Amino acid sequence: MAKIVVTGGLGFIGSHTVVELINAGYEPIIVDDLSNSNPKILDQLAKIIGYKPAFHKIDLCNEVDVKAFADSNTDITGIIHFAASKAVGESVQQPIKYYRNNIYSLLNVINAFDKRSANLVFSSSCTVYGQPDVLPVTEAAPVKKAESPYGNTKQIAEEMLQDMSAAGSTYKIISLRYFNPVGAHSTALIGELPIGVPQNLVPFITQAAIGKREKITVFGDDYNTPDGSCVRDYIHVVDLAKAHVAALRLMETEAFKGYDVFNIGTGTGSSVLEVIKAFEQSTGQKLNYHKGPRRNGDIEKVWGDVAKSKNTLKWQTELDLDTMMQSAWEWEKYIAQNPL
Repeated sequence: MAKIVVTGGLGFIGSHTVVELINAGYEPIIVDDLSNSNPKILDQLAKIIGYKPAFHKIDLCNEVDVKAFADSNTDITGIIHFAASKAVGESVQQPIKYYRNNIYSLLNVINAFDKRSANLVFSSSCTVYGQPDVLPVTEAAPVKKAESPYGNTKQIAEEMLQDMSAAGSTYKIISLRYFNPVGAHSTALIGELPIGVPQNLVPFITQAAIGKREKITVFGDDYNTPDGSCVRDYIHVVDLAKAHVAALRLMETEAFKGYDVFNIGTGTGSSVLEVIKAFEQSTGQKLNYHKGPRRNGDIEKVWGDVAKSKNTLKWQTELDLDTMMQSAWEWEKYIAQNPL
């Protein structure tokens, strides 16, 4: 089985991708510093796949440790790089943390595995588009000045990878521009597990529904959208995980050369208020929410054109918004009964 390094592999998207890699016949090797993840997710993964995948606790900002790991794993054929700080609001408050963690870690990984014929999938974001002039936004749309330090780190990383490829790198590289991943595995054994107060909408919704949070704040009710709240393209995390497998498969073909980018979303937008209503309708749980001021760094509305992913990556989403909400709720109930 081809061995694939999954940085940040105990995180929300990383853990689901580990499952899908195994389902597709790969051997994932997890690297995580546990700064925003829980080591008990290894046990949860074992319940799903039947064994504990290989795990290495490494701070990717430690160049020496990353190089030592690479030197002791010479048979790696692919890297999926998730590891990064990811909260838009926090990045506005702590920009240096984001530039250090998100850029330096990627540089260390690239340098450590340099001069190998490795396939690299980079975890990028639709934030690189800023507020698009035309919706749905395509991969050919201009990359705008980022609205947050988090978004800027994704822009810088993409530019770095593209320059590296143009200079003749031995890597094959695909950047996946995610929209908004939500939901949980169908077993309810893994899902989004934020440390402290959630920075994303859906875990805040599920925590409010189960009583961990008093109420939900909808940040902004005066945007130029049908109901005044921000609009995003929400994608089930399992669909997203499968996109990484599709990216590896594409890079394993002789036809793929160099570098490419793909939008990873459903192709439709849902407002914050629509997501709240979808949760209420699909779970039967009434939510306590109120409208508050806009939040710095937020984009008004964005959803992607996913034709390229469908036609070239041979991937498309299968799970709808109701399934996203139901699975997230099942996960929240699970961890309430089985604290990790």
